[in-house]
Amino acid sequence: MNGRIWPLLVISLAGAVLMPAALITAVLLVVTSGLSLVVGGCGGDGGPGGGTQQVGDQRWNAEQMTNAQTITSVVQQRRLPQRAAVIAISTAIVESRLINVHHGDRDSLGLFQQRPSMGWGTPEQVTNPGYATGKFLDHLVDLEGWHRMPPGVAAQKVQRSAFPERYGPQEPPAGELMEKFWQGPDNPLPPAGGGGDPAQQASFEAALGCPDQGGSNIPLDSQKLPPGYQLPADPRQRAAVSFALSKLGAPYVWGAKGPNAFDCSGLMQAAWAHAGVAISAGTTTQKNDGRAVPGIGELQPGDLVFIPGSPSIGGSPSNPRHVGMYAGHGLIVNAYDESTGVILERLDAWAPEVVAIRRVAEPAPPPPADPLRRQS
Repeated sequence: MNGRIWPLLVISLAGAVLMPAALITAVLLVVTSGLSLVVGGCGGDGGPGGGTQQVGDQRWNAEQMTNAQTITSVVQQRRLPQRAAVIAISTAIVESRLINVHHGDRDSLGLFQQRPSMGWGTPEQVTNPGYATGKFLDHLVDLEGWHRMPPGVAAQKVQRSAFPERYGPQEPPAGELMEKFWQGPDNPLPPAGGGGDPAQQASFEAALGCPDQGGSNIPLDSQKLPPGYQLPADPRQRAAVSFALSKLGAPYVWGAKGPNAFDCSGLMQAAWAHAGVAISAGTTTQKNDGRAVPGIGELQPGDLVFIPGSPSIGGSPSNPRHVGMYAGHGLIVNAYDESTGVILERLDAWAPEVVAIRRVAEPAPPPPADPLRRQS
């Protein structure tokens, strides 16, 4: 408490016996007002409990702001325009008030109230804000002309709500939140009818999936899991690798992110989402996810391994267009190409072409030793 308040409080109480009741009341009002100002100075925006922030005409708490930032970040990672962020944030405002709720109508969960029973993902996935945003965007960009639809229409087509009129009014506050977190200039809108500047079209397509439509450029070298193969012990690495291996034989479809078909980057995104880790879409952004691994000798299961891919579409050491996951035991699992699908290959076959390795989740540290354990 402010030291200046205590003398006032002591003097006021000491003299209370000599004061009329009305005057006592007035003094107490002054003292308590001063106390509330001092105590109030510890709260407010950013104070204990997270506080709230004013954005436009509305106030949002720390969790709501964080989730709006996550949505905006995922949109930018996928190189989608600001319009996608506005639609996504406005949808989350309506569905959950931007709170990552673990309950809802029937089995609806998370920011977007996505239902595992309807194929949106597992409960763990749809309550991961990054994964949930990615799934919403997957459905959004599948809508022809989504970016030209009136307010609320695109959101309704994705969500299929019984209350379609609720989305449009939330676009203004969603736009204010988006503006707070968006970094840099807007991304270009997708060209109408697939025409326009080829570079602009390529940028938009990169947001939808692995831009290397031809898949791997490594000579086909399909492998099987060796006898005695063991999954990694770390829980997240184990979840990601086991998911990728479970998709061996699945077809390669450019831009697909599951559940039954994948392109190269889509398999990586889906596998790590299964482990509760959100990564971006497309090799052009995944090559920056997580942290760099210095070399093949330091590979761990789950690491993303990049090669140039086809030079005919710009694949190069600085712009890799194909990615696989290190599965351990000298093996790479990857969605190879449209005629082959998801396969295992030898790391040795990839090694001469590897241009980048990214670790998107660090393994959990071992538990501390018990100092009370008796030495044998």
